[in-house]
Amino acid sequence: MTIKKTDSGEWKADIQPGGRGEKRFRKVFKTKAEAERWKAFMLTKKTKEPDWQPDRKDTRRLEEALEIWYDHHGKTLKAHQDTYNRLKLISKRLKNPRIFQVTAELFSEYRKQRLIDGITPNGINREHAYLRSAINELIRLDKWKGENPIAKIKLMKIDEHELSYLTTDEINRFIRQAKESNSADLLLVVSICLATGSRWSEAVNLKPQNIRNGLISYSGTKSGKNRAVPIPKNLEDALKAEIREKHGKKLFTNPIKAFRNAIERANIILPDGQESHILRHTFASHFIMNGGNILTLQRILGHQSLDMTIRYAHLAPEHLEEARTLSPYAKIC
Repeated sequence: MTIKKTDSGEWKADIQPGGRGEKRFRKVFKTKAEAERWKAFMLTKKTKEPDWQPDRKDTRRLEEALEIWYDHHGKTLKAHQDTYNRLKLISKRLKNPRIFQVTAELFSEYRKQRLIDGITPNGINREHAYLRSAINELIRLDKWKGENPIAKIKLMKIDEHELSYLTTDEINRFIRQAKESNSADLLLVVSICLATGSRWSEAVNLKPQNIRNGLISYSGTKSGKNRAVPIPKNLEDALKAEIREKHGKKLFTNPIKAFRNAIERANIILPDGQESHILRHTFASHFIMNGGNILTLQRILGHQSLDMTIRYAHLAPEHLEEARTLSPYAKIC
């Protein structure tokens, strides 16, 4: 049994735990200490369990494993094709490694290169989550042996940004422009978003049966959960009139271009990367500023986790109000 340094500077262990004439095992390590530990482990296992054999390397390609994931689980997801395409792109960028080659080190190098390529930490974290989740599911399906190699890698730290919203003055200016828009659908779609905190796509895709008894019901949502939100009487009346006019046909044609034009005419500057979603932030922000309950807001917005909703908590009138009276400064004034 030998451990020798190779010409490349690595250490190669060559052992026969069962003795002369038995199966030989070879493995290369970066340090001699690692090689020694592996040798000791192999000898101990063989002594305790004479019939024990180390697990064979899984030589399947990552893309093959992802195909198994898709066939056994991925197809059941709402956005299954989009998720599968993203996973295949990750595999392609990793050069479709063999399963045994998928390591924490490999993925850490991948993240480093993605940063160099200009991908944001948030985007890289999403890729990390996609692949980690797929491997976890393969392990549950007994289609991936061993631990998830990227499970213990921490997500990249992302600085928390202030969520932007429209002020009351900006809302009024925007509504005036929406009323003058050439789009017959813009004002109603905007009103739905501001009244219920819906996503733009949820409002645009509403059907007549989603509007009844003073409620708007949202189904097929991003979270997969249905929710119903009460609406003011005047908005309900306007929507009923729209339903009568459309005779059961699709209520709205997506007025996103008209939205952009109205925002521009109202002289409102939106943060980079935000368009119609500003209306959802505006609803949530004003709801909390007006004294709304954070748990109620979570149910209205349809957030799966309170962590998503808690971002608006600092806007509450009483938020950290105790700082005025309980600080040491208060006792010396």
